[in-house]
Amino acid sequence: MNRRDAIKTTLLAGAAILTTKQSFAAEAPPTGPFTLPPLGYAFDALEPFIDAKTMEIHHGRHHKAYVDNLNKALVKAPAPVAALSIEALLKDLSAVPEELRTAVRNNGGGHHNHTLFWQTLRKNEGGKPSGDLAKTIDATFSGYEAFQKQFAEAATKVFGSGWAWLVADASKKLSIISTPNQDSPLSQNLTPLLGIDVWEHAYYLKYQNKRADYIAAFWNVIDWEKVESRLS
Repeated sequence: MNRRDAIKTTLLAGAAILTTKQSFAAEAPPTGPFTLPPLGYAFDALEPFIDAKTMEIHHGRHHKAYVDNLNKALVKAPAPVAALSIEALLKDLSAVPEELRTAVRNNGGGHHNHTLFWQTLRKNEGGKPSGDLAKTIDATFSGYEAFQKQFAEAATKVFGSGWAWLVADASKKLSIISTPNQDSPLSQNLTPLLGIDVWEHAYYLKYQNKRADYIAAFWNVIDWEKVESRLS
């Protein structure tokens, strides 16, 4: 290789590196008010009920995508809207400009739903609620087993993708509801206490299409202390 060819090759290589860097820069998610919260425990902390690989992908890819897309939508929002908390956004979606509302509903809901989901998971080996939460569940659903049955039925009957929830209204009255896609109970003026994600990405690697098996395993990974603290 002569000197001219060597210089040409060096310049082409430099241009390729620059182009690659620019490409990565173009794909970088926009900065914004929301960030992906840490999981708070190891990916394998819920084994064997929820596998480590599912947790890694679910948190690091799916949840991250909701955060990135929410920030992307809010770049176009008026400053007062962009400054709202995630709870405020979801409680009053009518305040969000119409052209951004669907993106905020889907991605804001995805962000808040998943944040709550991670916070209320902990391996409990079949533990049950206690204290005021247990008393309220017993009074509302005629016992814990009846509550489990109703909650599992709600999760099973979600068509396609969505969530089943234990929620409380303003008077702390409990009920079980389901929401499609990433809709949040906050948008119905309800406080979510416990949610199960029944999108297939939440369970397919371990349970394939056996949603019922995933729902049955879920009872072993509920942090009932966190659920009770949300009721309080």
